[in-house]
Amino acid sequence: MTSTNTSGPILRRWQRLSRSALGRWLFARAACQRAPYFATIKPSIGELRPALCRVAMRKRKAVQNHIGTVHAIAMANLCELAAGLVTEVTIPQGMRWIPRGMTIEYLKRAETHLTAAAHLDKNEWLGAQSIGVPVTVSDANGQEVVRAVVTMYISPRREA
Repeated sequence: MTSTNTSGPILRRWQRLSRSALGRWLFARAACQRAPYFATIKPSIGELRPALCRVAMRKRKAVQNHIGTVHAIAMANLCELAAGLVTEVTIPQGMRWIPRGMTIEYLKRAETHLTAAAHLDKNEWLGAQSIGVPVTVSDANGQEVVRAVVTMYISPRREA
């Protein structure tokens, strides 16, 4: 049985950089370098700690669909980023993760900037397992526009 990660390198980097707007921007850019597709939404990380991640994206032309709302795939991208970050800082350092799937509900049109909140309230890890990370996406008015569950496969890291 392994307990939740409280001092992994990603979390320590966030804690150091999140003290300033420039640091938060640098952290988000580093996350996008690690997984370049996330750069398409130009995310802004607002909060990151074990069990919770909040990530925002601005509504801009590059992420809009033909009717002028935020594109469904851009919102799915936001959900996956939030779920990945919360998983990274919640699982123990001896574990690794990879997304295995996602169920997503588009509840209403996304006509403003968006914020995703991913929650992972688990603190005991027993070997390889799949877990669901719930994510909600809200618009600038606080209205929920998307609800998703990202399935993550968690397993022990291989010894090198």
